[in-house]
Amino acid sequence: MSRLTALIVAALLALTACSGSAAQSGPKSLRMTVWTANEAHLKLLNEIASEYKASHPDVTEIKFDSIPADGYTTTLTTQIAGGNAPDLAWILEESAPDFVSSGALAPIKGKVEKADELVPSATKLWEKDGELYAYPFSTSPFGLFVNTDLVKDLPKTWDQAVAASAGKNLVLPDFKYQNWAVLSAIWRGWGANAWSEDGRSCGFGSQEMKDAMTFVHKAIFTDKAIPGPGTTVDFFAGDAAMAISQISRAGALKDAKFGWTLLPLPQGPKGDYAVIGQAGVGVLKRSKNADAAADFLGFFTNAANSAKLAQFFPPVRQSLLNAETLAKSNPLIKPEQLQSVVIDGISKGVVKPSHQGQEELNQTIRAALDPLWKPDANVGQVLDGVCAKIKPLLERQ
Repeated sequence: MSRLTALIVAALLALTACSGSAAQSGPKSLRMTVWTANEAHLKLLNEIASEYKASHPDVTEIKFDSIPADGYTTTLTTQIAGGNAPDLAWILEESAPDFVSSGALAPIKGKVEKADELVPSATKLWEKDGELYAYPFSTSPFGLFVNTDLVKDLPKTWDQAVAASAGKNLVLPDFKYQNWAVLSAIWRGWGANAWSEDGRSCGFGSQEMKDAMTFVHKAIFTDKAIPGPGTTVDFFAGDAAMAISQISRAGALKDAKFGWTLLPLPQGPKGDYAVIGQAGVGVLKRSKNADAAADFLGFFTNAANSAKLAQFFPPVRQSLLNAETLAKSNPLIKPEQLQSVVIDGISKGVVKPSHQGQEELNQTIRAALDPLWKPDANVGQVLDGVCAKIKPLLERQ
């Protein structure tokens, strides 16, 4: 059992001992933890909440509790352990295996409108024994934003992308030499995986991973394309040639003073591929308002509200996965870009690495990769070292 799973289980036991699971009678107040503080996001969330309250007078308040993205899961589990669990919570894909396996989340499949139209590959991470424990409200493939003032020939391959970015910067805004899983947006093009399908064998020592990470290392230290450690470059301010990111970032380009476009991830040696970042929203089983929370979740994720949320968070409903529908809520992105990056990406993509015990794995892998971020690093040796460090963690699952 992972540390995160153990913490959640211990918290559930403590809550059971202290308060049981009796439903709260009378007026109900719901709290949902989220990691966004973006004003446009929160405005939309509050509009959906207001509409729900108008037809549900027993729910007097729905509060969105913004927790910084850095440390979000730690803060959430601390709240749970301290007896202050939210009624609903956004959950990162990397934490999904721990939350689903721990029993912390209430089943919600019966509350989801037209659950049979959800893309099966997108719900897989949030299911157990045929039940759905969180709704993947954001299923967003990574794409390549390109500054067309700096890059005239649009890249089709990673070799072309790095060549065009040499001295001009190809940035990964969420990487920061800490969030290693973001690099899967590159290494999947080589057919590399962090671990095997069953999660028990390390993939960092594979030849595919060594080839991919050699390419990344060269792009940083030889080609001077990817900014090095300690260097911050903002594509959305016009300071870089390219950025690997998701469509939720497009809003930052509303008033851009430079030309830009959005492309699918470039081809790697294994051809076309897609990588998806995902987030779910679930109901905490020990919420005193679990029934009301599950009902609100059903409303929050129905077809009409999923269409509204699609402006920032790509949906998993088949009825909404067409360029015409998505273009209504994403006016900055052309329909053909939405088709190639988002719709095609969801159909063929794989979700970023996730595993039970991801919190401990993250810390271990991050530390084991630190020696890689030096000009003279021995890539193969460092990656073999990653496997040596995480092998016991994978095998204990």
